[in-house]
Amino acid sequence: MERMGMPGEERDAFLSDVRALLIADRARTAARILALDKDFTAIVEDAQLTATDDEHDPDGTTSAFERSQASALLASAVEHLSDVDSALSKIDDGTYGRCERCGAEINQERLLARPAARTCITCASRPA
Repeated sequence: MERMGMPGEERDAFLSDVRALLIADRARTAARILALDKDFTAIVEDAQLTATDDEHDPDGTTSAFERSQASALLASAVEHLSDVDSALSKIDDGTYGRCERCGAEINQERLLARPAARTCITCASRPA
């Protein structure tokens, strides 16, 4: 079977390389989620231990900002982990490398740069 512009053996080697990248990315992302979750919990617990008035205390805004930032980073990491898991599943079911919007094949260079990419460059540059 020839897809992504390469013969079967070359494609299998490519997918093996991409799988290794995704597995490493998954491990890093899972570790990041654990660290961010720990940070978020510490920020919330610290806020509960002090009588902080976010509106009038100069440090209150910092506390609210830190909580918001940690929450956003955590959500982003969880979403990325989902993308990585989806890419690994697509490798397993033979659908990896197809744009989820237009169905075209995603460029090999893009997949090497962003193995969890869900869209081709053209669709990625368009508004959602």
